[in-house]
Amino acid sequence: MRYLMLIKLDPTTAPEPDEKLIAEVTRVLEEMTKAGVLLDTAGLRPIEEAVRIEQSGGKQTVLDGPFTESKEIIGGYSLLQVKSKEEAVEWSSRFLDIHGPEWTVAVEIRQVDEQG
Repeated sequence: MRYLMLIKLDPTTAPEPDEKLIAEVTRVLEEMTKAGVLLDTAGLRPIEEAVRIEQSGGKQTVLDGPFTESKEIIGGYSLLQVKSKEEAVEWSSRFLDIHGPEWTVAVEIRQVDEQG
C-alpha cells in the first residue's frame, strides 16, 4: 500500500530548520530508504511562489501566492510504500518526533487510491 504523508505547518510561526534538525531529518529519511518504505520525498517552495487555480460556476480564476487566508500550508511530502496504515503512522510519528517543542507541525496521512 502506498501512503502520502503531507507535512503541514503554519508559515507564520514555523522556525527556520537548524543544522541539528536537518541532520535528524536526513537520518530518518535514510532509515526509511534502507527499510524500503520511502518512494519519494521533498520540501515545497515557499507559499509566496505558489499559484492557486479556483473553479466556481464553470469559471476559473488564477491566484498568485501568498494567500492571506492560509493559516496552514503543506510544507513537504513523503510517499511511502508500507504494509499497513499502522506502519505509515509509525514512520510519520518518527518524523514528527525529531522536531523540537518550538515546532507546531502536523502530518496528514492519506492512502493512495490504487483502483483504476
